[in-house]
Amino acid sequence: MNKRKIALLLSSLFLLILLAACSSGTKDNAKNDSANGNAAAGKENDTKTETSVEKEYKNELNIALTAQPPTLDSALTVSAVALDTAGNIFEQLFALNAQYEPVPMLAESVERSEDGLTYTFPLRQGIKFHNGKEMTAEDVVASMNRWLTLSSRAKVLLTNAKFEEVDPYTVKLTVETPSSDVLVLIATQAQFPAIMPKEIVDAAPADGIKEYIGTGPYKFQEWKQDQYIHLVKFDDYQPVDAVASGYSGRKEAPTENLYFHFVTDHATRIAGVKTGQYDVADSIPIENYDELASDKNIEVQSFPGGALTAFFNTSEGLLKDVKYRQAILAAFNNDEIMLASFAKPELYSLAPGYLNTNQTQWSNEAGAEYYNQSNQEKAKELLKEAGYNGEEITLLTTKDYNEMYTATLVIQEQLRQIGMNVKVENFDFPTFLETKNDRSKWDIFVASTGYQITPPQLLAVNPDWAGLNNDTVKQALIDIRAAATQEDAKKEWEKLQGFLYEFGSSTVIGHYNGVVATTNAIEGFELFKTAVVWNAKVAK
Repeated sequence: MNKRKIALLLSSLFLLILLAACSSGTKDNAKNDSANGNAAAGKENDTKTETSVEKEYKNELNIALTAQPPTLDSALTVSAVALDTAGNIFEQLFALNAQYEPVPMLAESVERSEDGLTYTFPLRQGIKFHNGKEMTAEDVVASMNRWLTLSSRAKVLLTNAKFEEVDPYTVKLTVETPSSDVLVLIATQAQFPAIMPKEIVDAAPADGIKEYIGTGPYKFQEWKQDQYIHLVKFDDYQPVDAVASGYSGRKEAPTENLYFHFVTDHATRIAGVKTGQYDVADSIPIENYDELASDKNIEVQSFPGGALTAFFNTSEGLLKDVKYRQAILAAFNNDEIMLASFAKPELYSLAPGYLNTNQTQWSNEAGAEYYNQSNQEKAKELLKEAGYNGEEITLLTTKDYNEMYTATLVIQEQLRQIGMNVKVENFDFPTFLETKNDRSKWDIFVASTGYQITPPQLLAVNPDWAGLNNDTVKQALIDIRAAATQEDAKKEWEKLQGFLYEFGSSTVIGHYNGVVATTNAIEGFELFKTAVVWNAKVAK
């Protein structure tokens, strides 16, 4: 007997056994029900062996954030907690899918002119804002032109660009010079261009909108200071007809209420996800990874989070002199900083590149000679050459992000070991961001900088972030964006990355994995750069 016949015989035998077992089980159930005086139930079991029970879900989803957002006005902030929350309220013309490709959201499509200077966007029709008004071209033009004016990235990368109305459901964008990343900038989540009613844009004060009205799956309900932001499902939401992918595609909003809790104490956040108080908890300290991973009720996910980066004040104070900045670079022991900040070596890596090391189209080793030198003698010699005389330098930080605060303390000690007088100023996260903008109040700060898709989007080259206002950087960004080929663009970026280290405006300390913890009862949750919750629900 060949193998095929044996396999068929075994399959038939297994099927007969399975049928017999099911038949026996049905009869036994009926017999038991009759014995209990429930003849009707026994009769039903003769014809139906299994009763389906519809799963029930909670009407709220609780997310624990490591910090309170400074605002929900996406054009004005680079705060991840702000942008992640606001992304449930507001939508964009285009959004990034899971392959980091810009795809239509509120726009139907886009047409680019042959000269690369004009982009025409037909809009989806029948889209409602949370106040009941239909979205039209005048709303999109007002929102996008405000973004072009206020977003630090748009101001640098889309200078003098302008949106105009073509007809009530069509808008066009005109740019000064052709570049390869226009749609990426419009679709990116970093300082994303939120579409909102024209009247909200027109009435917006300089410090940002206070009335959060968008077209997203959830609408703003309440912001209880220092406690939570409450969003509720928008019943008239019109999802795009596409598979959910990254920040794009269909958004279901299966949960009635979203609560974003501000839980700056890491122990409280961890305890909350363990007890079920929180369904999602972000920014889990690495030292708690094993504790949560061993809990059968919790799922812990890690993902390429970004680069822990130190920024130097190149415009004011002692570090305006490049020799001081190079002395500090020489002193940095990045291994020591990363190990203290992230605890598990398998969840971080060292490399001088500012972008994700897996992005081969941009990854390079330029500036390696300035990176992770751990050379105290060289640092002391450079300080001597610069004429250092015990002047105090200030490290700005926030305890709201554990890795940023820990890294700052390690850097303080490393600089003390080369003879520098160093103090640490700690603030809550919104105050940290506000203080960062006053360059008379700090010399160095460390930030967890999420990965960007292209070099021109990096905070390290953005003059509004840490005051780097340099002509070499400006020209390099133009050359990268105007490059004829990807290979040419990569070469230009490699030269710019080398310059950033030589100039000493910033340094990558290391690359880290972000860690998010969720309850096992959650469904529809996606981790794409950050936690995506608009399709999530939690079983009771």
